[in-house]
Amino acid sequence: MARESRVKKSLLNARVNVIFYFAVLIVSFFSRKLFLDMLGADFMGFTGTIGNLLKFLDIAEMGIVSAIGFVLYKPIYEGDRQSITEIISVLGYIYRMVGFVIMGGGIVLACFLPVIYPDTGFPFSLIYFAFFSYLASSLLTYFTNYRQTLLAADQRNYVISICSQTTMIVKTLVQMAAAYYWSNYYAWVAIDLVTGIAYSVFLNYRINKTYPWLKSNKAEGRKLLKKYPEIMRKSWQLLAHKIGAFVQSQATPLIIYMFVSLKVVAYYGNYTLIVAKLTILVNNLLGSTNAGVGNLVAEGDRKRIVHVFWELQGLQFFVAGVLSFALLQLAHPFISLWLGDEYLLPNVVLVLIIINMFISLTRSAVDQFMFAYGLFADVWAPVAESVISLAVAIIGGSLWGLPGVLLGSVVSMTVIVVAWKPFYLYRSGFRLPYRLFVAGYLKHLALIAVPGILVYCLLPADMFNPAASVWNWLGFAFAAVSAYAAGTFLLMYMFCPSMRTLVRRFGLK
Repeated sequence: MARESRVKKSLLNARVNVIFYFAVLIVSFFSRKLFLDMLGADFMGFTGTIGNLLKFLDIAEMGIVSAIGFVLYKPIYEGDRQSITEIISVLGYIYRMVGFVIMGGGIVLACFLPVIYPDTGFPFSLIYFAFFSYLASSLLTYFTNYRQTLLAADQRNYVISICSQTTMIVKTLVQMAAAYYWSNYYAWVAIDLVTGIAYSVFLNYRINKTYPWLKSNKAEGRKLLKKYPEIMRKSWQLLAHKIGAFVQSQATPLIIYMFVSLKVVAYYGNYTLIVAKLTILVNNLLGSTNAGVGNLVAEGDRKRIVHVFWELQGLQFFVAGVLSFALLQLAHPFISLWLGDEYLLPNVVLVLIIINMFISLTRSAVDQFMFAYGLFADVWAPVAESVISLAVAIIGGSLWGLPGVLLGSVVSMTVIVVAWKPFYLYRSGFRLPYRLFVAGYLKHLALIAVPGILVYCLLPADMFNPAASVWNWLGFAFAAVSAYAAGTFLLMYMFCPSMRTLVRRFGLK
């Protein structure tokens, strides 16, 4: 009965995520165009960097939610409401402390805003209003919204999605109306703050209805912290492993602003918006295998474990290959049709963005199996990843501008994500020679590259002129992506046993 409940919750989560994904996708692209036209690229770049600055303060929280979720699994399974209440009380206490730290850090950071934004063209009253509005919205998570962790651990992410995505859609629509009729920066920021408060009220109402028995107490949480020492221990471990990706994603826009301009930050944001939406879609569709991988590793059948690893790796290579080819062929004409030719970035920038996306999409199989084996001892790896990324980005940015900045994440992820983490997994998890992974990785790369080269040569964009109209773009997208996907699937089916197994598993043959 419990297993059936988990399956139903998983399907409901996936269904709600996909529905809201497409709703938010449509609103996001329409709103981006309107905001750029009515408010300007400089303002959108400015608000983006403000968000990145505040997310650096959130680093104090990273790892806590994952650790709490891990500790909650057993009492949720056993229906132990007292333990659940105690753990959420501990979370409330920790989050309150983190909230005060972030508040203090925000006040200190505010003193340096004139140095960070010396020549934006915006009045400092707007800069401070935006900064403290965003800070207030962020603090709501720590002082009022912390109980949403229970929803996630209880496989009720759909409740969070309904609250957050509904609020986001309403906020964006209201901001669109305000931008169109008033073009007022203060109104745009104020709407963001008001809807953040509305989301908090909406979310806590749903939590109270879902768990009417949950009476957490932050004061008791301090006393109970010693009862759950694994929370802090695992929080520190997971914090180290999240730093690398965090630094790269949040530091990149700031370094772009440092070496280029706010306008280019906004232009870069247009491309990353597309990548982010594609990544979210992939995660919504393929991100439900973590528990299965954990159970598989617990069984201890190494031959089967490695075979399933390559099933997942092959599937991710196929999906990442299709999306990378599609972006390479279609991103520039899409930007032209969506926003205009003036928003296009050089081809080298697009290629670097695609490489980053490809590595991010194909790393999850390694990450899942490392998590299942409990391979967290390499705490130096995310630190090294961050240092390499920042060093290369700063040096590259000073020499080559935007391409040099993006080179930082490419180099750091190649060294740590592509090279080190699989080595660590094969050596300490699978206990197999690393050369087996290298051979498999290179074979998959070749299998997705050959169809790309052939389709690129046989179906050149000039045949369709995809930037001429939406219909031309759709026709070219269908022809090129379908040809590439079919060719790649055929080659992988012929030369990868794991792909044939995966096809049989899904009943496609």
